[in-house]
Amino acid sequence: MSVLLTIGDFSRMTYLSVKALRHYHDIGLLEPAAVDPASGYRLYQPDQVATAQVIRRLRDLDMPLDAVRTVLRAPDLDARNTAIVEHLHGMERRLEQLSSTVTSLRVLLERPSVPIEVEYRSATPVHVLAITGRVSMADSYAWLDQAQEEISAALTALDVRRTGPDGALYFNDFFENDAGNVTAFVPITGSVSTPGRIQAVELPAVELAVTVHHGTSAQIDRTYGALGTYVAQRAVGVTGPIREHYLITSADTDVEHRHRTEVCWPVFRTGQ
Repeated sequence: MSVLLTIGDFSRMTYLSVKALRHYHDIGLLEPAAVDPASGYRLYQPDQVATAQVIRRLRDLDMPLDAVRTVLRAPDLDARNTAIVEHLHGMERRLEQLSSTVTSLRVLLERPSVPIEVEYRSATPVHVLAITGRVSMADSYAWLDQAQEEISAALTALDVRRTGPDGALYFNDFFENDAGNVTAFVPITGSVSTPGRIQAVELPAVELAVTVHHGTSAQIDRTYGALGTYVAQRAVGVTGPIREHYLITSADTDVEHRHRTEVCWPVFRTGQ
């Protein structure tokens, strides 16, 4: 006759709370071996202890419950390990982001203001290949990378020459609502017929206050703050998208502090 464990004993043996075990039963992640029909008590077998301990360790790694289920139901060892490794890669990316945020915060506390040099520029109309989408702030970097890769591939396929660096337009709703319209673009020699979601459009003439951000995008908000303050103090700002030009990127150098991004704020006069 097999040994059955009460949920209390099983909890002590696995370091999973009774509340967690009940939840895992309810969602079908870890079902008890039996449920007493009279009392409703959940009963477990000793050979379920190892499974429960695996669940606890995966949850300690912040693995979502659906991903834990995928691991437990993997048809073989390779499939199980693939699911775990994918999660570990995600954790590594989050740790990199966390490290970058910590560094940015330390710099901000040590140097709360950032000196900038500003020039006024009259940008003439320019033909571009562009992709526009509604993008969340959290997904903006990944979205921009993918859009720029698509446009770069289209340049080659269409045999079109670029006339400047990659750029992007960030519209007001992107900042105000945590999600909004973003346009990735590459300036080209003229208008062409384009495939898929890529469009050949003309960016209109605009007056801009321009500064250069040095370093990674993790600290670009400091440059935005400094440039926005500069524009506000002179009462020259107008409604319109913020424009970025990516002068030096990870495609050019792995040294992040060498990255350069032009930040361009729309204004109503130049030459000040």
